Amino acid sequence: MKGPLFYAKILLFGEYGIIKDSKGLAIPYNSYKGALKKSENLTDIAEKSNQNLQKFYHYLQNLNNENLVSFRLNEFKADIDAGMYFDSSIPQGYGVGSSGALVASIYDKYATNKITVLENLTRDKLLKLKEIFSLMESFFHGKSSGLDPLNSYLSIPILINSKDNLEATGIPSQREGKGAVFLLDSEIIGETEPMVNIFMNKMKNEGFRKMLNEDFAKFTDACIDDFLHGNVKSLFENVKQLSKVVLDNFQPMIPKRFHTIWQKGLESNDYYLKLCGSGGGGYILGFTEDFNKTKSILNEYKLELVYRF
Repeated sequence: MKGPLFYAKILLFGEYGIIKDSKGLAIPYNSYKGALKKSENLTDIAEKSNQNLQKFYHYLQNLNNENLVSFRLNEFKADIDAGMYFDSSIPQGYGVGSSGALVASIYDKYATNKITVLENLTRDKLLKLKEIFSLMESFFHGKSSGLDPLNSYLSIPILINSKDNLEATGIPSQREGKGAVFLLDSEIIGETEPMVNIFMNKMKNEGFRKMLNEDFAKFTDACIDDFLHGNVKSLFENVKQLSKVVLDNFQPMIPKRFHTIWQKGLESNDYYLKLCGSGGGGYILGFTEDFNKTKSILNEYKLELVYRF
């Protein structure tokens, strides 16, 4: 048995802001993917995944909510007992949606009356899917927006206007230009829950809330607008401002050894960095007008190309 593939995702803009109802833009990232598989001889990694699915099964037993979602749990349990695991190349703790792809695959295979990608995806259907995925993914993170599994399940870019206003969107097709969005590997595994807790504590501070509602939201919204409309020059101006706001206000989420290269990018204008997901490790997202030059400047680090301008 091998299930359909579900891909990683990248939240290009909106990390943390979407918790507080500002805009976000998430895109599928097809370099990493996962699928449900079965085997009688499990490797250590597959065995661990199988045990995780066992725990997830018990969690879903308590989640079965006929009004919102129900699962064919007997079938799910039988498959787990027969050696099912999630075979995934998506790095965990890297902010690219490893648990999201798993949740999407379980919903796809075992949910009864599931909403499918082939339907006319109205706003109500998107919100219902997001709500279901939020409950399912909370098993992994304690609190989840449901966006990662939604993106992985639909495999299309999603524009988050607010908590209650989502839409499938198109992004400009890539060009063969010098500019790029890239991932920088921090080589540190990040954990979502502690980072979200730091953020929630910061939210108790009035100055931090003001910064989030004004500067952070303003530059995030402008970046999304520029990206969707292909306004590359304006995009880089706004990404620079956003990068500065993040460096000044989200330092605990940026691994210490990256503070200097973050600042260097802002001073030289060669590249700009921002958080990818909750931070604390994993990937850092970068924007540059000259990817080859940035690769030579950051030659000590592993960079992965996401999108070309």
